[in-house]
Amino acid sequence: MTRFRADRWRVAVAALLGSAAALLAAAAHERPAGHDRPVDTALSAEAADALGVITPVPDTLEADPARAAIGRLLFNDTRLSRGGDRACVTCHDIRTSGASAVPRNLTADGTPVPRNTPTAFNAALSFRLGWAGDIPSLREQAELALTRPEFLGGSWPRILDTVRGDPVLAPMFQAAYGRAADRETVIDAINSFERTLLTPDSRFDRWLRGDAHAITGAEQAGYDLFRRIGCASCHQGVNVGGNLFEKVGIFVTIPNKVAEVLRVPSLRNVAVTAPYFDDGGIATLPEAVRLMARAQLGRELTPAQIDGIVAFLGTLTGTYEGRPLTAPPAPGAASQDGKPQL
Repeated sequence: MTRFRADRWRVAVAALLGSAAALLAAAAHERPAGHDRPVDTALSAEAADALGVITPVPDTLEADPARAAIGRLLFNDTRLSRGGDRACVTCHDIRTSGASAVPRNLTADGTPVPRNTPTAFNAALSFRLGWAGDIPSLREQAELALTRPEFLGGSWPRILDTVRGDPVLAPMFQAAYGRAADRETVIDAINSFERTLLTPDSRFDRWLRGDAHAITGAEQAGYDLFRRIGCASCHQGVNVGGNLFEKVGIFVTIPNKVAEVLRVPSLRNVAVTAPYFDDGGIATLPEAVRLMARAQLGRELTPAQIDGIVAFLGTLTGTYEGRPLTAPPAPGAASQDGKPQL
């Protein structure tokens, strides 16, 4: 039975890959700004070859500025939640990594959510969302986040009453959409903001564009190893992942985890998004690399090999609003602006 389920999943994955390729191709046409940057005419052969595996994060997905401005306010608005005490930013801390420092965030009633919170950054570049890949698009994700009891637990009547009665938000909706806020425009505004949550200008992306000094020789060797041993067979494309499904535990299972098929996570900004895996059970990136190599590739990496891959992964940390992303503070600690985390 287990083998049958695995075979059935592989068929489903094969079908989805075609859709993923189409989506990524369409996205490439939609993202001209990220690829319009001048590329050094002396682009190295290694960087040119790497562009066939990983492409730079675009500067923009051309979200409407007025709608994105509304979405930013909604993303931070605790009034949309059932208890009035949490917002999207509570778990997706865009001041740091777009995620949180805890293995699993808490639901509105104080119990842990089933899986670790993925970063909100670059989510718009993934072909599906959620660890299981069961959320088709940003639109469905926003609907779930706003209304599911384990997240914000809000209700549409209350959300719309709040937004329509707000002296700042109400005229902003009227100006941006030509009508009062409704379910569709609230979701669209949040999605518009989420499409601005891109992290371009990582050191690896600068190297891909021709800056030969953006990464060190050791980091480039780490990338070469990452590609040579097979990591790039799942982690590739603009998001270095996020575009296909794979069974977790191809060769051996990871301790305390079941073998299941999940969406391959993006490795963008992975150096600052600990803890790792869908259960948040691994605290450090070197340990995550070691376990992934064993479970997915059937390889036992040496400490030097792990260090090399980790060095490469560190070059994937991009910037948001001109600032490099950082790891979120530990639970209960103060944020960068001195305020306690929500």
